[in-house]
Amino acid sequence: MNAPWKPAGVGHRDPFAAYVCDEATAETLRPVAGDLGWSVDKVYKGGLRNAVQSLSVSASPQILFVDLAESGDPLNDINALAEVCEPGTVVIAAGQVNDVRLYRDLVASGIQDYLLKPLNPDALREAFGHAQTMLNAPKHVEASVDRPHCAIAVIGTRGGVGASTIATSLAWLTSEREKRSTALLDLDVHFGTGALTLDLEPGRGLTDAIENPSRIDGLFIERAMVKATENLAVLSAEAPINAPLMTDGAAFYQLQEEMRAAFEATVVDLPRGMLVQHPHLISDIQAAVIVTELTLAAARDTIRILSWLKTNAPQTHVTLVANRVHAAGQLEISRKDFESSIERKVEFVIPFDQKLVAQAAKLGKPLAEAGKNSKTVAPILALTRHVLGAGEELIAGKDGDDAGKAKGKSLIGGFSSLLSKRAKK
Repeated sequence: MNAPWKPAGVGHRDPFAAYVCDEATAETLRPVAGDLGWSVDKVYKGGLRNAVQSLSVSASPQILFVDLAESGDPLNDINALAEVCEPGTVVIAAGQVNDVRLYRDLVASGIQDYLLKPLNPDALREAFGHAQTMLNAPKHVEASVDRPHCAIAVIGTRGGVGASTIATSLAWLTSEREKRSTALLDLDVHFGTGALTLDLEPGRGLTDAIENPSRIDGLFIERAMVKATENLAVLSAEAPINAPLMTDGAAFYQLQEEMRAAFEATVVDLPRGMLVQHPHLISDIQAAVIVTELTLAAARDTIRILSWLKTNAPQTHVTLVANRVHAAGQLEISRKDFESSIERKVEFVIPFDQKLVAQAAKLGKPLAEAGKNSKTVAPILALTRHVLGAGEELIAGKDGDDAGKAKGKSLIGGFSSLLSKRAKK
């Protein structure tokens, strides 16, 4: 329904239609519609049920108003409406249930707004105004349709190294600075922070995909993803922790496939455990960003993950990022010793800025947005341009992985050398 990153084809549609349950709602709607230049004849009786029946055999309007007053299960009924709505339709719903959880669930499912009955004409005008603004906003995707899709995986070598922080900033910079329609897929289904970092409710889209992989298609992606900005959408979850979600990983792979068709770039926040459980998830990734810290444990796990990627994803361009780097005297391992241990260079070093991290959390913004001029953000912007360029080179058939190839002695040998050096100290 509400999918501004797929805007094509709305010009031939009616600008407005409404399906209401009672005459009082219709009487409130008609003068507002007339003031906006819409036909008052497009206000129909029958509520949501009539909307689903009518739109199953006719084109969807640009702006659709539906009355949920007679709906016993509003969320499922909205999902049924999404099955018959064409991409790009902006949906505004109204109902009698005053429940913030219902409001959040409905917005997460794809509607633009939910209004309480009895309707207030001023609230109606404001909601329709927002809908028109969305439809008329510049669509950056139209100017860049020829760019190939770039898939980026962000993998942390240890818990707490800040991989999710880097992933959300990469996604935001790709959408805002590089002007690409971007999907952020957070595959930590129980404890993911992709939506939380962007101050969004995650919705049920990701858990629904895992439970019903057969439902995944372009329409599902459009309905399930939560908009962060005009060019950025998020699929994240806070799945219940009282029972495991059983999956063979097929749903995750299908999600990536559909995102390739709908967006110009995908950033996948990929927990390291997923590499072991579902190695096929990396098969179509052009660029992998390995996020680490300068510690002994991280050196060990960096070696293991680099070795895994070399064996299982030789086609992927690998970039190594040292995150949350403190002043030289506070490091467990110096950068020089770390690089000697893993036998490759750290391409990007991101200094730790506690004040910026706290400010970003308070504002509900990604690090890159909260600290646009910070020395912490500058290497993240450089990283974004680097991985997008590397991904495009690989798509074009060039070898962009030379920097990720180890030379000389074995990686394990380097780690053993570091252990010996530490013991002597």
